[in-house]
Amino acid sequence: MLAGRAAIVVGGTRGVGRAVAQLLAELGARVVVNGRDPDAVADTVETLGDNTIGFAGSPSDETTAAALTAACLDGWGRIDALINCAGIAEPPGSSILNISTADFDELIAAHLGTVFHMCRAVAPHLVARRAGSIVNTSSFAFLGDYGGTGYPAGKGAVNGLTSAVAAELREFGVRANVVCPGARTRLSTGPDYEAQIVELNRRGLLDEMSMHGALDAAPPEYVAPTYAYLASDLAAGVTGQILIAAGGFVGRFDRPTPSLLGYRDHHDSPPYTLDELHAMISGGSARLGGGGASGVSAGGAEGKPGPP
Repeated sequence: MLAGRAAIVVGGTRGVGRAVAQLLAELGARVVVNGRDPDAVADTVETLGDNTIGFAGSPSDETTAAALTAACLDGWGRIDALINCAGIAEPPGSSILNISTADFDELIAAHLGTVFHMCRAVAPHLVARRAGSIVNTSSFAFLGDYGGTGYPAGKGAVNGLTSAVAAELREFGVRANVVCPGARTRLSTGPDYEAQIVELNRRGLLDEMSMHGALDAAPPEYVAPTYAYLASDLAAGVTGQILIAAGGFVGRFDRPTPSLLGYRDHHDSPPYTLDELHAMISGGSARLGGGGASGVSAGGAEGKPGPP
């Protein structure tokens, strides 16, 4: 399934990325491990062995992304999978009330920028071969439950970009999916992190289940198989999905679909009044007159996935 395949793992020197790189190598794939710290890259390559080569640098820069892509082609002669796991943490206590423009821009570049530059660099090679897999990393944080600004914005944008890439490349046999991992890494450990999670619960942003899941996450080895599956031929029919991997919990965010709140034929009806919109959007029900059109009010419960 993966023996002899060539994969780039961005952010592959620590946490989830390193666990993914290690599993791919154990399954026979040839891996290019990328990270910003040259020493961490060298250590990972030494640990993972002959099926691994390293490339240091941040692919949030398009020149680095192109060079990383070339390194895989030069080293292994092909690219079969791109796995983006790089990321940085939101500054402690960051919110829309205090974050600087520089910090926000850095978060967007680290998450969305890296994914964009790597997808743009690798996609033409996958399309030329009419095969391949892109696996990007998002987070439950895109829901906004964990606060912050650039981190949830970047992760939400990764979801949207991946959906667009999947739709565009489907006809060429190239797949693109997202994993929202829940794992204990350097970004999700330590007293500052724990205090932040408890505070989010106190403020009502995180429910009890989510809080306990965040404080007792499984090691990244429990997340890595989902990435490896998506990179393998077993997932040949899977694309455009946002999956969840958190310890023993595997789930999926279903594609959002609109629910009908009201309808009028604009050809023979005036625009809605503010009162009519209020009746629909606030959850009330009303029969809307005028032009022979009726309004429909629909509501539903929004459930949360399992532990983050």
